[in-house]
Amino acid sequence: MHTEKIGRRAIIRRGAAAAGCTALVLVAGCTSGSTDSAGVSSAGKPTVRVALGVDASYAPFYLAVERGMFAKAGVNVVLVKTEGGPAASQAVTAGTAQIAANADSTALPLMVNDPGLRALGVFQSSDRYLKVVLRDGIRSPKQLKTMASIGGLGLYATHEYLRHNGIDPKSVKILQSSPPEIPGMLEQGSIDGYILFEPWAARGAAAGGHIAGRIGDFGVKYAQWLLAEQRWLKDNEEVAGKILKVVAAADKLVTDDPAAAAKASKQQVKLPEEQTKKVLPEITFATRGINDADVAESKKIVDFLLGQKLIKKSPDLRTTLLKGWYEQHAK
Repeated sequence: MHTEKIGRRAIIRRGAAAAGCTALVLVAGCTSGSTDSAGVSSAGKPTVRVALGVDASYAPFYLAVERGMFAKAGVNVVLVKTEGGPAASQAVTAGTAQIAANADSTALPLMVNDPGLRALGVFQSSDRYLKVVLRDGIRSPKQLKTMASIGGLGLYATHEYLRHNGIDPKSVKILQSSPPEIPGMLEQGSIDGYILFEPWAARGAAAGGHIAGRIGDFGVKYAQWLLAEQRWLKDNEEVAGKILKVVAAADKLVTDDPAAAAKASKQQVKLPEEQTKKVLPEITFATRGINDADVAESKKIVDFLLGQKLIKKSPDLRTTLLKGWYEQHAK
């Protein structure tokens, strides 16, 4: 088991190659760029590529790989690092990964263009992990003129933050960017603030900014989902269930031993150990099935996306959010 890195351009290229393979389905072996179907490792275990970002919220995966937990469950898991935001689920849509980890508000708009995406369950949630970072000298949200945001969760949280403070989001210029670029934008003075997770919040605070709050302060909370494409899932529910079981066990380990999780995160993706250990308690690591509250929150997010004209229609929440799947296949 190991970790790979994949950029958005590679996802798009491989997705295009896979799409050109056949008009019906993506099949393994059709092109070197297509990995839609899980392969088999030399040890005879199914190989599953899991796309995810690089930050402390994915500590259960890093710890599970370091301790060989996926292998013990009979699955060869390859972690595919992405730049964050929608890139993880886009990798699943393109066929460069079989499973993705994404926040609810990030995955929902992607489900419009790819109705085959399925949310299998929640593996962590938080109203504390994402933080508001303001440029030094900005003492009130009323001073904000320009902010930066990632798509999905970041944009949703930014709008809710502004509204909470009595500011019309249309009055603030919101620039779309990626997490690694945003702290530098703050340091250069091209933005007044942003809302992001670690380590990017701390980097902004060290580059001419300060932490001014957390998303829970203005009523926002996210849930991180594990997602898969139906075309793969229909033949691999047992394998997906094994992966979710391992993540559930790893969640408990992260909660009980943040130091071990921080060490694993450093080994897997070079996150600063002390910083990771510090922020892990800001996240609730607990795996569970999709429930009615998730559906209600998703409806609220979809209404926001429709109102912003970021999507033209709602995804079918009855089919994309798999209520009961976790209880049937992974518990």
